[in-house]
Amino acid sequence: MSLTNQQRRKLRSLAHHLKPVVMIGDKGITDNILAELDHALEAHELIKVSIAGADKEQRHTLSKALCQNSSAELVQMIGRITVLYRPAQEPKLVIT
Repeated sequence: MSLTNQQRRKLRSLAHHLKPVVMIGDKGITDNILAELDHALEAHELIKVSIAGADKEQRHTLSKALCQNSSAELVQMIGRITVLYRPAQEPKLVIT
């Protein structure tokens, strides 16, 4: 699934008020992080992930790895916060 610019804009506006629900620390991506990420995406569809203790390139690499492992789309990266979107089996968000 690939998001259009209009869809990304809509998702960014919806994510603005959200707080990070998954936090990645110094240990990086673990099996527990991936399980929590999958659970959060299924429950909320649109989530923020906080990535601590990494430089810009490492955060970008970690964000791509999260997207690949969870089949999610990267909506936005600002500083240490990454916004991910994956439609649930029964979608709640309508983006057109």
